[in-house]
Parts: sequence; C-alpha cells; structure tokens
Amino acid sequence: MSVQISYNKKWSSKNSVNKVLFIDEKYKISGLKKHLFAAEFKCISDLLKSKDVKQKILSFEISSKVKVTLVSVKKDIKSSDLENLGAKFYDIFKSSKIKNFNLNSDTAPKNKNDVVGYFLHGIKLKSYKFDKYKTKKLNENLSIIVTGKNKPSIKNQIKFKAIEDGIFYARDLVSEPGNVLHPDEYAKRINSLRNDGLRINIYDEKKLKKLGMNTLLGVGQGSVRGSYLVTMEWKGLKDNSKPLAFVGKGVCFDTGGISLKPAKFMEDMTYDMAGSAVVVGLMKSLALRKAKVNAVGVVGLVENMPGGNAQRPGDIVKSYSGKTVEILNTDAEGRLVLADALTYTEEKFKPKFIVDLATLTGAIIVSLGSEYAGLFSNDDNLSNQLIKAGEEVEEKVWRMPLNKKF
Repeated sequence: MSVQISYNKKWSSKNSVNKVLFIDEKYKISGLKKHLFAAEFKCISDLLKSKDVKQKILSFEISSKVKVTLVSVKKDIKSSDLENLGAKFYDIFKSSKIKNFNLNSDTAPKNKNDVVGYFLHGIKLKSYKFDKYKTKKLNENLSIIVTGKNKPSIKNQIKFKAIEDGIFYARDLVSEPGNVLHPDEYAKRINSLRNDGLRINIYDEKKLKKLGMNTLLGVGQGSVRGSYLVTMEWKGLKDNSKPLAFVGKGVCFDTGGISLKPAKFMEDMTYDMAGSAVVVGLMKSLALRKAKVNAVGVVGLVENMPGGNAQRPGDIVKSYSGKTVEILNTDAEGRLVLADALTYTEEKFKPKFIVDLATLTGAIIVSLGSEYAGLFSNDDNLSNQLIKAGEEVEEKVWRMPLNKKF
C-alpha cells in the first residue's frame, strides 16, 4: 500500500473525520481541547480511563464515522523512535478500511526537532513493498493530509524524500531476481542515474583488462554476463576538496563458482550485491537532495558462476595493485572484487576515507546476529563516528578486531 502525503495549512483539522494528534507520554489530554469538538474531547477523556496508556498509539471510535488517534511522544524521544512510531502507525492501519487521515501538526511538541517529519518518514519507509512480479496487485493508497504550522520545512521535506527515494531504489535493486538484475542490466540502471546529476563511468571487460583488474575479472569469467566497475561521482561543493568514497560489492548472483555452494538457500545469493545497492542508493540520495559534499561511489559488478571458462581453485591472478593472488576457494570471491575496486578508488580519487560495504560472510551473523553490522577499520576516529551515527538512527555497527596477527 502506497502512502500519499500532502500539506494543507489552512484546512481545519477540527472538521476531519479521522484525526491524528500528538500527545505527551502520560496522555494529558487537556492540551488537545482546542483541537477537538467538545463531544470528542469528553468521549476521549472518558475512554482513556479504561485504556492502556503504556501503548504508544491509541485509537478512539467517537462514532461510526469519526475516529481519533493519539500518538504518544515522550520528552527525550529520538528521531529513530519517531520513525518507529510512524512504522507502528502504518502497521496498525495498513489492513484497516480507514485510508484517509488528517494529521494535526500543531499538536506536535515544538521544542523537538521535526517530530512530524520523522514520524511521516517512518510511515513512508515502512510502506515499501516489492510486488513488481506479482500477478495480482493491491493498488491501495493511505492518504495523510498534514495541517497546521508545525509541519516539516521545505528543506526537510526534500531531504526526507531524497532519503526515501535512495532507500527504495536500493531495496528494489536487492529485491530483483538474479535473472533480471545481472551485471549487464545493473550497469544500465546505474547509467540512468546521470539524470539525477551523477557523473557515471562504466568500465567494461575490455577496459578492465587494459587496466589490469584481473582479480575482479576472474570472478566473473565463468558467466555469460559481463563484468564491470562503475564509478558514480557527486560534486556538491564548488572546491576541489577530497571526496568521501563508498565502495560496494556487487556480486549479482553467487553460486560459489567451481567451489559450489550447497543447494539449500542458494536462492538467497541474489542478495550478494546488497553492499553495492547501498552505495548506489546513497549516491542517488545525495544527488536528489543536492548534498553539500563531494562523494564518489564505486561498485564492482560480477556474476560468480561455474562453467567451462570459470576460475579454478589453484589459479594465480595479478590484481590491479600488481600483487599476485592464489585462488584457493572460488567462493571467497568478494575480496577479489573489492581488491581491485578499493585500490582503484584510492589511486584514482585520493579520498578522505573509504567506506566499504559488502556481504562478505554469513559468519558475521553468527557473531553478531541481526542487530549489528560488523565493522572492520584501521581508523579509530572514523569508527567512533560510524558507531555514534549508527546508534542515533538504529543502524548499529560493532567493531571487530583487526590485529596484525590476523
């Protein structure tokens, strides 16, 4: 179900059929009196006595036609908690017959940083679905009209929309099956992001051979599809300051190659390009919001397949850096793709730092579960920044040891 959000400053929310209002965590309703009709206020006051006020979202059936929903916001609420509230709101009403709401922004705490914006952002993110290949689709809309003066600024509306578009683009890429989003198609889709203002360079097999990116090429040589290195540049600053660099592993499907994976759960290996999808989605988002930053995204796109021309265990290849590598297991392909991509990024763009995103091993899930992503870094300052940022937005990372003896 898609979500439609519109803003109407003048329309009276008091006359709305389905009202959404914010309230403090103790459900002190006195502050909402001017936003409700007298009968509605009295009804809610009476019904609250029998409600579980520990719930963060409470709904009240005033009549067969009128519903009032109260969203509890605590004093020290974080932006991620507001997004979770929005997601909870969507979950409650996605299967409901009620599809039209009026959200009164004037009831949101004014001393908080964009309560309404983050709440709506959570609703939008939760509404994502990938039903492109379903025979029957439910084309339903959840409409929210935001009234009042405490709505998100135009700048924040653009920011949230850009983040949502980037995230949804990344989710779409990850959700596509391997027979559709192979390296050839992936490169074409990234190329279309020129329309958003990104500078795109695509290095095909001929160019990669000339550059000497043999570790990347070796992974994809068993596939009938091509192998690519794609760079995406965003220059949001007028100066020539060093860019921030983001590198992603884009193995569109990973069978393990000659070192074939077990058949069970192999269908999940279409997700082995998720790191690259995050990089692509990020670069799209930066361009859409006209971010004041210089950034570059680099992704290596391959398909790791067994075949007559596939790389063999025991093969020796020379990487872009000039180092030779012996292939012991063709299912350890991620590091081969990233070896060339990382070296090229460092040499070509000379960035301030490089953040590499990759689905390298399921062993990290054994170590950390699904609550944390594993972080390996040689930069203490950058690591601390990533850990802090991750905690703020509920995308937590846990730093793993990177000892010389390893």
